[in-house]
Amino acid sequence: MDEGIIEAAVKYINDLFENNADGHDAAHSMRVYKNACRIAEGYPECNLMVVSLASLLHDVDDHKLFNTENNENARKFLISQHVKCDVTELICEVINGVSFSKNRGRRPDSIEGKIVQDADRLDAMGALGIARTFAYGGRCSRPMESSLQHFTDKLLLLKDEMNTDEAKAIAEKRHAYMVEFLNEINDEMNSYD
Repeated sequence: MDEGIIEAAVKYINDLFENNADGHDAAHSMRVYKNACRIAEGYPECNLMVVSLASLLHDVDDHKLFNTENNENARKFLISQHVKCDVTELICEVINGVSFSKNRGRRPDSIEGKIVQDADRLDAMGALGIARTFAYGGRCSRPMESSLQHFTDKLLLLKDEMNTDEAKAIAEKRHAYMVEFLNEINDEMNSYD
């Protein structure tokens, strides 16, 4: 794998997300990348370059953050790095399979897609997922009750939508933590009734 292109991708996302503090930032993309690399260790048949670049670039065209079409930001970066067209298309296909709202109940066809989808969803769970939910809610001026509803609408569903054995094991623990948190916050909120 070409480490130079990975370093360039890290710099690209750091620059692109420089002022973002809503949980969809460079730190999130780096955690997704590390999750993906960890999961990929169990799948030697996967294309690690595709997994790496798709995980690092998975949010660079996110509709919540950018007004782009056809993976414009990802493609611009990949073209600048002279990535072959067929590899660029595969990376974009993997990226397009990540979003929960756009792919609810659908599993990617490729092992690369399954790995990156799992890696992103893991970062939406557990303590990190809780923190990211409220960070995003604050950015959008969403009331706390609406952020709590997000757990029912999305986060508590993720455990059963994991594709890989490694992600399923990690998701179990993170899911249990979220359930514990929700029980505690509900108890605290109801203690004033």
